[in-house]
Amino acid sequence: MTITSLQIMGRSSGRANVRVNPVAVFVFIITLIIDAIGTVLLFSYVNLSWAVACAVVLFLVSMYLLFSIKVANQWEKGVVLRFGKYRGLYGPGIFMIVPIVESVVEWIDHRVMVSPFSAEKTLTKDTVPVDVDAVLFWMAWDAEKAALEVENYRSAITWAAQTALREIIGSLNLADILVGRAKMDKDLQTIIDERTNPWGITVQSVEIRDIVIPQDLEDAMSRQAQAERERQARVILGESEKQIAHSFAEASKAYANNPTALHLRAMNMLFEGLKEKGALVIVPSSAVDTMNLGGLSGMVSLAMSQENKGDYPKKD
Repeated sequence: MTITSLQIMGRSSGRANVRVNPVAVFVFIITLIIDAIGTVLLFSYVNLSWAVACAVVLFLVSMYLLFSIKVANQWEKGVVLRFGKYRGLYGPGIFMIVPIVESVVEWIDHRVMVSPFSAEKTLTKDTVPVDVDAVLFWMAWDAEKAALEVENYRSAITWAAQTALREIIGSLNLADILVGRAKMDKDLQTIIDERTNPWGITVQSVEIRDIVIPQDLEDAMSRQAQAERERQARVILGESEKQIAHSFAEASKAYANNPTALHLRAMNMLFEGLKEKGALVIVPSSAVDTMNLGGLSGMVSLAMSQENKGDYPKKD
């Protein structure tokens, strides 16, 4: 049993009417003060037995008010039983009960409650142990059912959520759990809501917080994902090479019957390669013969050497 479940059971087992009521305590103190003052004054006018009787009666009235006045907060209702039989719901605000005859057995909170729960070392459909943490958002829409239909509705909804989570995990493969959190949330909400509706409780939403898988399996999945990315990168590179080859094939058709354009392109390529200092351009011999790059490269080299030396013919 988790710490959360123990805390929930501890809060609910304290049940009932053991709660400080400032209004009842205030009325009790005021009544005692009036009792003391009245007793002192009665001693001057009546005999001792009458004064004591009046003091006892006022004390009993103060005790009655102390145990009968109850106050329910705006977000809660008190479940009142009379001789063990359901009488009704009271609150929010101030109300009174008959001590001993009636009792407030439960205070039902109508606000949206948050209950964390988990499923540890639960096997998936493909026999992989996983730890799953989730959060349940719920509220008690019918206080009478929540008090009378189930012994401890807070603990019951926690256990119902945990068992539902284990059932969902056991019916899915690990891959479906990792990529289908939204579907798991909806399925969990439906299953838990069906179980808790007879108790007067409705589930607003369920959210999966974390899914923990064994470290060895996590490393293997990481390597698999990396290999898949590398495969995709190689496929993309091959497609790029095909597109480049297709572009070169189209360009070769444009240069096939236009040697002037081919020579201009060759000159531009050599210029781009040789304009950087210390650059070395390697040209295939077939390209030198085809595009007359030998003469072109010599002219470019001569021009660049003269430019570096500043040896240009001067104009008259």
